[in-house]
Amino acid sequence: MMTDILIMGEILVEIMRDKEDIQLSEAGTFKGPYPSGAPAICIDAAARLGCRTALIGGVGKDDFGICILERLEKDGVDCSHVIQSRQRSTGCAFVTYFQDGSRKFIYHMGNTPAVEAKAPDIRDFGKVGYMHIMGCSLMSDPGFAQEILKTMRQLASAGTKISFDPNIRKELFTDESIQPVLEEVMRNTSIFLPGVEELLMITGEKTVEDAVRKCFENPGLEILVLKNGSKRSRLYTHEGVEEVGVYKVEQKDATGAGDCFDGAFLAGLVQGKSVKEAAKMGAAAGALNVMAFGPMEGNITPDTVREMIERG
Repeated sequence: MMTDILIMGEILVEIMRDKEDIQLSEAGTFKGPYPSGAPAICIDAAARLGCRTALIGGVGKDDFGICILERLEKDGVDCSHVIQSRQRSTGCAFVTYFQDGSRKFIYHMGNTPAVEAKAPDIRDFGKVGYMHIMGCSLMSDPGFAQEILKTMRQLASAGTKISFDPNIRKELFTDESIQPVLEEVMRNTSIFLPGVEELLMITGEKTVEDAVRKCFENPGLEILVLKNGSKRSRLYTHEGVEEVGVYKVEQKDATGAGDCFDGAFLAGLVQGKSVKEAAKMGAAAGALNVMAFGPMEGNITPDTVREMIERG
């Protein structure tokens, strides 16, 4: 038995404004619920691209939980380690968008199953190729962060490669205790997938060049993918630097694009692609995702990703 990619993190439904520039404090219309949570979006994209995937987390035994689990299981994600709680309701996030591209969230995760999962017996998953960690999961609850670290330590000791997307949500970054957690994850990271602001924040450096140099002081770091939204991504390895562009599409909703990038990028590595080829898969998956409204609703398949790359 083998698991290509494993993620432990929050599983949510997302309830979204149907129009831009409406504050969450104002009365207005929402759409949803949509299956969401950055870890769930990421692992679902990898599963749709043919990887053997597993997700560790929790939902309530309620209609929101059904919404999420039915979608993940349909797409091939192993959800056997997802808690289904009768006592607590599924976590949720409310989100609104603004014309300048910014977003604002209200999270309801505390005291929900989203942050209650415990470190599992890693033998249940066989050999695990990659464990992907997201910063939003580490920031969601201090106790949950420690369970993710326990899982990381076990898997890293067994030879699993750790990938990390800081995925920082300012709404969750409220506890200074997160700093040593981030530092431990960084020491174990082989594949790092930050945005520019996140890279500078985590390293404490003022320039991208100094920040990248500092990251590669970690001898275990193999790949740094600097994601830059609608601009080109930059790929750093010990062999040099390359760039990958984005695919121009009509955007309906940017939520989840970075998470889909991560899932498709890791899928490419699992499938033996080069770093640049894997990054093209990531960019294609992100583009497909923004073409649909909803964080997990893009038409991401091996065929659509290949067609997007060929179209250029």
